[in-house]
Amino acid sequence: MRTRMWPPAIVVALVVSLIPAAAFAKPDSAGKWGIEVVSSPPEYVSGDDARLLVHVPPGQVGKVKITVDGRDVTDRFTPRDEDTLEGVVDGLVIGDNVVEVRPRNSKGKPTAAVTLTNHPITGPMFSGPHQDPFFCSVESHRANAELGPPLDDDCTIETVVSFKYRTTSGTWADYTPGTSPPDMAQTTTLDGKTVDYIVRWERGTINRFIYSIAVLSPETQEVDAPDLSAWNRRLIYHFQGGVGIGHYQGNPSRSTMLFEYGLSKGYAVIYSTGTKTGEHYNLELGGETAIMVKDRFVSAYGLPDYTVGIGASGGAIQQYVYGQNHPGLIDAAIPVYSYPDMITQTIHIGDCELLERWIDMQIVSGNTKWADWESRTLIEGLNAINGFPNEFQQALPPQIPPGNSECTNGWRGLSPLALNPHFGTAPGITDEEQASVEWTHYADAINIYGVNPEDGFANRTWDNVGVQYGLQALIDGQITKEEFLDLNTNVGSWKNEPDMVQEGCPFISALCPDPADLVGVDPFPGIWPNLIDPWSWRNMALSPDGGSTPAPRASADPGAIEAAYEHGLVFTGDLEIPVIDWRNYLERELDMHNSHQSFAARQRLLDHDGDASNQVIWFTDGNDHGDEFDQTPLAFEVIDEWMRNIEKYPWRSVAENKPARAVDACFDAEGNLIYAGEDAWAGILDDEPAGPCTERFPVYSTSRIVAGGPISGDVFKCELQSVDEAIARGVYGDVTFTPDEVARLRQIFPDGVCDYSRR
Repeated sequence: MRTRMWPPAIVVALVVSLIPAAAFAKPDSAGKWGIEVVSSPPEYVSGDDARLLVHVPPGQVGKVKITVDGRDVTDRFTPRDEDTLEGVVDGLVIGDNVVEVRPRNSKGKPTAAVTLTNHPITGPMFSGPHQDPFFCSVESHRANAELGPPLDDDCTIETVVSFKYRTTSGTWADYTPGTSPPDMAQTTTLDGKTVDYIVRWERGTINRFIYSIAVLSPETQEVDAPDLSAWNRRLIYHFQGGVGIGHYQGNPSRSTMLFEYGLSKGYAVIYSTGTKTGEHYNLELGGETAIMVKDRFVSAYGLPDYTVGIGASGGAIQQYVYGQNHPGLIDAAIPVYSYPDMITQTIHIGDCELLERWIDMQIVSGNTKWADWESRTLIEGLNAINGFPNEFQQALPPQIPPGNSECTNGWRGLSPLALNPHFGTAPGITDEEQASVEWTHYADAINIYGVNPEDGFANRTWDNVGVQYGLQALIDGQITKEEFLDLNTNVGSWKNEPDMVQEGCPFISALCPDPADLVGVDPFPGIWPNLIDPWSWRNMALSPDGGSTPAPRASADPGAIEAAYEHGLVFTGDLEIPVIDWRNYLERELDMHNSHQSFAARQRLLDHDGDASNQVIWFTDGNDHGDEFDQTPLAFEVIDEWMRNIEKYPWRSVAENKPARAVDACFDAEGNLIYAGEDAWAGILDDEPAGPCTERFPVYSTSRIVAGGPISGDVFKCELQSVDEAIARGVYGDVTFTPDEVARLRQIFPDGVCDYSRR
């Protein structure tokens, strides 16, 4: 269930009617009176203004009166075409503002009306009470946006407009209006205009976060009036990634605010630290911020033909999630290095340290099979490579041979960051401020997850009750029954927050001992973790007696799971806009942006309504230099062609408007096409023979898929079946257990094992 939507057009006539999502289709208002709010949903106006379209019958464009709470604002509107007026109403009061339209000389009831609910520019609108404490950006971070100090407790910063130009050497420089620097570059826009490469750059704060608006400004450079002569009428919302847990205004990215490719082609570019997941992962707050930032642009600059999202990792997540939760916020998406969402990643990534500890202890105990790093894939699903450089190698027991896994290389430390209330921090705060905050993802979004009444900490969604780690490896004969039973006996779970302690070495380098102090030290509980703990061992719930008693599993709060869905933190596949999901193939680098995630998103689209034809998946091979080819310029070209088709043929579906190049494909490391076609990725989500791209780019798995879960990765808490039922149903394939082994399974899983056939 989604609780808050943004219909792209809301037309109010004598009866309010919601217009179906269609980025270019004019509302069905021909010959009718109506008011269309185009800068935001009418109930989520901010900044004291809103851009409106007023639709009238033919011949009435110059014969109407428009008012706001009785105040005549007709002079704010100009004809857009023969039956539409466009204008911005400002001076709105906080709360409800009634806009009415009627024939000029009419004294009767309005022919159309809409209520604009205006909210403070500091927010919130619907994300719940402001987070407290909330720390303002430090000076060095504000300097990235060339901003001054905060002015109040809401971290408000004075709005600034300045101008930059692009030099012929490819850098940004300050521009003084009226001058002609000898090194000024020129650029040619998507519409074929060649202009001086001068950019108008607006910055300030919206919803307590730092925002940015940039657009070409070659003809005039005025602080109060943007020059739109070179704007191509297309808008880019540049979302930014990273992993953060809130309480901080943010560190804006200069290169993202001044997105060079987009500006060079004439796009306007908008950005906010509130839509940077490196600052927080409360995607309800992020969606709210995105609405407010786009509201600012549309109200102050103009209505774009369409808005396309771009952003990698967490920036890709936001496109999937906000595109679902707020239809009309973005009209197309280019998610790069995508995941479907963040919160369902914690499901299997929360297993990583648990599984790594178990494997490392197997090696220390003499089970040399696990000394082969690549064997970790059997139970972790993710890739692992022998001899791969490992920054944690010196922190591991000496018996562990050189090598690395994606769990370590890509994800180590993310579980403590999401779960441990003591681990996080924000720049420039005191020790007392550090201690006053519950630094977890769940506390960051406590307005959504709620509070556990038993301990006062935020509820959480992580759960591993009934999860049979390594199940597929057991069925395939890759691990023994003894290993399967020992793994599930000793893998453990995560402690509740009140029982957690601050992380140690190597997460906090100042706590690391001299390597000489580790020589001869037994790497087992009670000794090693007190000196060095690369697994967050001290925060795990493990067997109290070394394995005779199975380690406890963690149970999620059902209300927190329900809230994650209800508040739109989970991508459920309800998305109808054009999507080009692109990534460099980085599996050989053990990068955290694993390639199966694009297909997890596709499976959720299919699970939603059986159709994923609006999503295109592209892979480009990586290289040995770390400077992977960027396929996004091609993605922008194809998206523009796709959106122009939608504009031209609005009665067609999104899929029916796909241009020829909008098709699944893969490319080599130089960006050259290897193969394109509907069968490119065959064999991943179906039983067909592997397609050409599938063969070229192997897709890995996760610990929960190995345990029998779906590739969609969206099962927080599985339905349970008894061990006896699982055996009777053939869950273990051809594996047979002795009576003693069955008894052990019952002891490990007293509540039953996962039945993934029931979602």
